[in-house]
Amino acid sequence: MAKRSKKYLEASKKVDSEAVYSIEDAIKLAQETSTTNFDASVDVAFRLGIDTRKNDQQIRGAIVLPNGTGKSQRVLVFAKGEKAKEAEAAGADYVGEADLAEKINGGWFDFDVIVATPDMMGEVGKLGRVLGPKGLMPNPKTGTVTMDVTKAVEEIKAGKVEYRAEKSGIVHSTIGKVSFGTDKLVENFNALHEALVKAKPATAKGVYFRSVAVSSTMGPGIKLDPSQVRTDV
Repeated sequence: MAKRSKKYLEASKKVDSEAVYSIEDAIKLAQETSTTNFDASVDVAFRLGIDTRKNDQQIRGAIVLPNGTGKSQRVLVFAKGEKAKEAEAAGADYVGEADLAEKINGGWFDFDVIVATPDMMGEVGKLGRVLGPKGLMPNPKTGTVTMDVTKAVEEIKAGKVEYRAEKSGIVHSTIGKVSFGTDKLVENFNALHEALVKAKPATAKGVYFRSVAVSSTMGPGIKLDPSQVRTDV
């Protein structure tokens, strides 16, 4: 087991590991127990009652959080012609075609999100082996394969986050920064929660939200009261 820092151990004393908290109290506690010297992120983990081995129970999507994430995303767009001009006008950090693909193949990864027009996916597909393991492949389900590059870039810059259920059925996501007011973090949490409610597979049986926890970067996990999270879906 990894050795915990003195700051972490002191912060952990504020959290009752046997208790469950309301959404607001959990988020306040996550802010209070932040142990970093920088403006840490506040993260949430939803454990869902799904079987990701089944194709119809895989969950993946994206949502623009009402108050953003507090993080500036560097956007790379694969597009050409007018769509390339639209991407540049929308504020994309990098726009190109084969030239960018060559740089990425050479080990360049100074970006956070890739957007591509459908006609460029032949070029992008060649990068699957390097982009896939890093979770950077554009996907229609997250709105990153689209002809509307203006909307895609603007949404990402405004605080769009992608979510995806891991093999264990857990969805991890950032909902903002410790410096955000509690109300803004609660609003972002509720928006992500509702997105997952809507994404529930029709074939998923039993309790959908098995457990939920929030934490700050490098801070202790804080469990939410199940009654605070909709299970009637």
